[in-house]
Amino acid sequence: MNFVDGLFIAGQYQIKPPLPFTPGSEVAGRIAAVGDEVTGHAVGERVMATTGLGGFASQVALAPNSLITLPDNLDAPRAATFTQSFCTCLFALRDRAHAEAGESVLVLGAGGGIGLAAIAVARALGCRVLAAASSEEKRQAALAAGAEAVIDTGPSTGTGTGMETGTIKDQAREWAGGTGVDIVVDPIGGSATDSSLRALGDGGRYLVIGFASGSIPSIPVNQVLLRNRTVLGIDWGIWAMQHSAEQHALLRELVDMVAAGSLHPVEPSSYPLTEVTRALEDLLARRIVGKVALIP
Repeated sequence: MNFVDGLFIAGQYQIKPPLPFTPGSEVAGRIAAVGDEVTGHAVGERVMATTGLGGFASQVALAPNSLITLPDNLDAPRAATFTQSFCTCLFALRDRAHAEAGESVLVLGAGGGIGLAAIAVARALGCRVLAAASSEEKRQAALAAGAEAVIDTGPSTGTGTGMETGTIKDQAREWAGGTGVDIVVDPIGGSATDSSLRALGDGGRYLVIGFASGSIPSIPVNQVLLRNRTVLGIDWGIWAMQHSAEQHALLRELVDMVAAGSLHPVEPSSYPLTEVTRALEDLLARRIVGKVALIP
């Protein structure tokens, strides 16, 4: 289950399928049957795939060329919560921001699915990571995923929100040695954006991935101009639909990294498929640490 599933259900995504439809874009499990002309796959094989829609189901029918065989160290729940988050982050950090080993990365919403994937991918690329998250549980998860340090963005004990201008900026700059961070990964939006943009150093890149806070911020473009900063929009989903061969190669590369032990996706929270409503409510309310897998 992904945040975008909630947008689809609410009719708030740019793609609006006709009703009725079955949500869900990521699945993993064992092949139950193969067509007479299918080669290269067999009943019982462990695989993962993206479906577009239709994933919240006990069985799905898929084209053979959409399947990725799972390595032994990637179980079905982690595989079913892998594609969107990790493909987004590798596409964002390597292909769009051109992150290099030794660079510093600030990850907002670091306890969520995108946040934890961003930490793992950044570390695999040789970057240092500072994680910002709103609860102690999420901050501990970020540290376990490989973050070097964390920032508390939860409600403060005073009058602020914990994300007021200065808080993230000052802590991130101090962690980065006073010069500012090289890259900000932002799947959250909202009140953290201004301070996080100001945390960037010379030539810093701000990656706009989503708005899980529910608020689309206005960016002070004078802060983009200063210090030659860059703001990059990251729409992996549209790119993947338009570049299917390149996307298949990107996912294959990521799965190979898991098999080689350089990427370690965390175990998701699991809900029965029959409790999809409760799972979606918990996800949209940001009560979940990491990802959600629905188990038929």
